[in-house]
Amino acid sequence: MKHVTAVAVSGGIDSLVAASLVKEMGDDVIGIHFKTGFETFDPNSENNVSDIARHISSQLDIPVKIMDLSNLFRTKVVNYFIKSYMAGVTPNPCLVCNPAIKFGALLESAKEQGASRFSTGHYAGTETDNTGTIRLKKGKDQEKDQSYFLAFLTRRHLSFTYFPLWNLTKNEVRSIAKEKGLAPVSNKESQDVCFIRHMSYAGFLERQGISTRPGLIIDTEGNILGQHNGLHFFTVGQRRGINCPAKEPYYVLRINTEDNSLTVGFKNELYRKECRVKDINWICDKPSSPLKMLTRIRYSHKGVLAQVIPTKNQSAIVIFDSEQPAVTPGQGAVFYKGDEVAGGGWIV
Repeated sequence: MKHVTAVAVSGGIDSLVAASLVKEMGDDVIGIHFKTGFETFDPNSENNVSDIARHISSQLDIPVKIMDLSNLFRTKVVNYFIKSYMAGVTPNPCLVCNPAIKFGALLESAKEQGASRFSTGHYAGTETDNTGTIRLKKGKDQEKDQSYFLAFLTRRHLSFTYFPLWNLTKNEVRSIAKEKGLAPVSNKESQDVCFIRHMSYAGFLERQGISTRPGLIIDTEGNILGQHNGLHFFTVGQRRGINCPAKEPYYVLRINTEDNSLTVGFKNELYRKECRVKDINWICDKPSSPLKMLTRIRYSHKGVLAQVIPTKNQSAIVIFDSEQPAVTPGQGAVFYKGDEVAGGGWIV
């Protein structure tokens, strides 16, 4: 069946190949490129964004629409990032951006343009079971799998979405790009927060008006060990920047916004047997009783089996089969049943 498919195209190799594969299937393809307002070039120059759109359009021979989502992106993603650090928790902006921006405003724009499907270059996939229920699945490339970042999408989002790179590895995508002569806008692949370039997180926060406020560094018994230059320089599990001499390295255990202090301890003190997770988005049916699931507590985490005990208000207690280091408030906990994403929420 021929579709009109809108593809989110950043200009990177993944989205270029995704759009090319969709077009190869015979679909009518519309490219959508969105402006965040935090591009590495001059964000006020329309020519820069237009140049990217032309670069994408000429390679794929498809129309590319530019959407200026600067205000929404700042409100939903950047402000969340800033407020998280101010609250002493470590944000994960991709988990917020996907449902609000890419599969929110961009997907709605795709519908308005007459698209019957929406595609991105994520390494993940969807599958509909024999009951008609849509499932979110891991990507084939275990090293590149991005299903973690999609855990806050709903079945409504997924029902409109097609992921062309689901069963491809990164190397296969590179080979397809080479074969088709597709060149990314930039040869530098995005590895971190897209709206922060050429500076540290702390530097970015200070540019956004977060002032440096020194405070005490203490151990778990309240003994004063030194002074920090600002809580926004730190995250749970961090070793760098503590600068307090001891028999072994210190790690950040807690960020205390109430008294502006930083609690540190040794590596063995980082480990936790359980955590609480709130605001869980269940893609599968919410479990009515405790369920053993693979749980990832950050994107780089391979996952650990854990007992997930649902509680009220879309929350759960998560008890790990083995203690885990640096269970970080503000990060996403994502639950898997085999290769299916069951859901995800925020660690508190």
